[in-house]
Amino acid sequence: MSFKSAITHRIDSIICACVKVRNKRYGTRDIKNSYPISHIPFPCISYLFLLCSLTFAAESGLVSNSAFAVGPGPEKSSVWVFSRGDAGSGLSLVTLGINSNGISAARIQPEYLDDTLTAVQDGVFSDLTAEHRRTPAVNAGSLGWVLPLISYDKASGGFLKPYGLLLSRGVNAVYSRELAEPAVTLPQSDRPMDKAVSAFAYDESAKKLWFARGKLGVGVYDVSKGANSPVLESYAPNIKTLHLDTLAYGMVLDSTQNPAVFGMALHPETSELWLATERGLFVKKGNALQKVEKLKSERVTGIWIGGEPVQAIAEISGREKTSTRNLLFRSYAGKDFEEVIFKDTLGKMQKNIYDNADYSVSSVAFLGAKSFLAVQTIEGNISGLLKLDSIGAIPWENENQWLYALNAGVVNRNVTVTSVTAFPFSDTQTGLAVSTYGAGISVSADSGKTWSYILNQGPVGDNLGSIRMVPSVIPAGGTALVAYKVSKDSKITIEIFSYDMRKIRTIIKSAPRPASSVRSSLATEDFWDGFDDRGRIATMGIYYVRVKDNHGHVGWGKVMTLGGKK
Repeated sequence: MSFKSAITHRIDSIICACVKVRNKRYGTRDIKNSYPISHIPFPCISYLFLLCSLTFAAESGLVSNSAFAVGPGPEKSSVWVFSRGDAGSGLSLVTLGINSNGISAARIQPEYLDDTLTAVQDGVFSDLTAEHRRTPAVNAGSLGWVLPLISYDKASGGFLKPYGLLLSRGVNAVYSRELAEPAVTLPQSDRPMDKAVSAFAYDESAKKLWFARGKLGVGVYDVSKGANSPVLESYAPNIKTLHLDTLAYGMVLDSTQNPAVFGMALHPETSELWLATERGLFVKKGNALQKVEKLKSERVTGIWIGGEPVQAIAEISGREKTSTRNLLFRSYAGKDFEEVIFKDTLGKMQKNIYDNADYSVSSVAFLGAKSFLAVQTIEGNISGLLKLDSIGAIPWENENQWLYALNAGVVNRNVTVTSVTAFPFSDTQTGLAVSTYGAGISVSADSGKTWSYILNQGPVGDNLGSIRMVPSVIPAGGTALVAYKVSKDSKITIEIFSYDMRKIRTIIKSAPRPASSVRSSLATEDFWDGFDDRGRIATMGIYYVRVKDNHGHVGWGKVMTLGGKK
């Protein structure tokens, strides 16, 4: 793509965002600026129309600070990030380095998707039964980092229609693959997302990418003859014959016999495929299925396997009248599955912690004998990491006792944690990376003891010479960081004014901030959450931000809020 085309596409994306805000129709395709990918049949590869990776600072940040998935990059010290924000969706390849201030981004290369497709479905925060509250991703050899693709559904008015796969082999090598839907008769289903990809597992030795497809059972993408010559096969678990049946044309699937598949994982030692279904947990042995007795009657929505020694973590979730039942089970070092133990800081066993908190796992990272679970609360906005050791959940002194989030330094302000991954930071270090909805990513090189934060922050001038709001548009329930810079120690006041210059909020008053060569923002304090001083939500519109120091300097910035609750 030429430089001019890239700039034009970026401008169109911004215009699209403005039109969407005006119409309050997030996700619609208002400007057609590329060839419609849906017209390209499977299994042809269609190159996504992407922005070229610009090298200057203003265009080299994350696609958006609203990140939903993070995974290991193609090289050491690199991670992939998938974001979906106001200006669209896309990938960012982040190359990391270490300096005196900790971990920083040595380079960020963004790739924007065509605005008809995304990897994040619209109901990712509202699903009540867990299987669609995550954005699955996997490293799959020659296929690269793989995510699902969701297209815009006119009937529902949002991104709620399964489309195919997103393959990220490297910068300027991002492709889409449409997945043909098997011609079978399903149990009653009026939701397209009932057939969406919700989990992946990659078998390196067989060169097969497995994926869970809900009521469509299991798909496998065989690339043993090359990534450009894939063979798609479809199967359904049969719990009466304990067999994985090949889907044939016209086959009728019975939910009592062919349960929906929500999750899957490949055992690192045996290469056996584990399937989490609405009627239990199964292990694939050849084409036969073996039921895990401990979870034989449970609605298992997720399974994750890894670590040293190997541990398998299974999540159970189901809706019972007006509440959700959630349980967390684990098999550690080959032992039988048992419910995860939660002991408090005094060593006393606590019951029903996972269920009472309404946690839901979005992803799991294994680091030696420990596992890090990115969790969110169903019908709530509390999120963070659960840490498990050989005994169970590791507690610490905070209000949520087991949840590692803002107070533990995992995130730099109160945002939703959406995923976690382990990745090779160096030859001797394994890193951890966390994606967040609103604050980019957090990265650790010391097993989660300390964290560095990487998010879009435009350059700012000396002594309040320019004020940047990150992001410049605050979504419902979101926040924006006030970025500024002072050349000597100062006392800072930050105020918000309406369009007619009425002061509606004082963020901080005479708060000490040290001199900085980069910026003086304190992410835990210097942000606006879209509320006024009386605790009311500010109406949708443009607001002005004034930053003053005690040396006579005054800077002004501007931000737009979309209003409303998250």
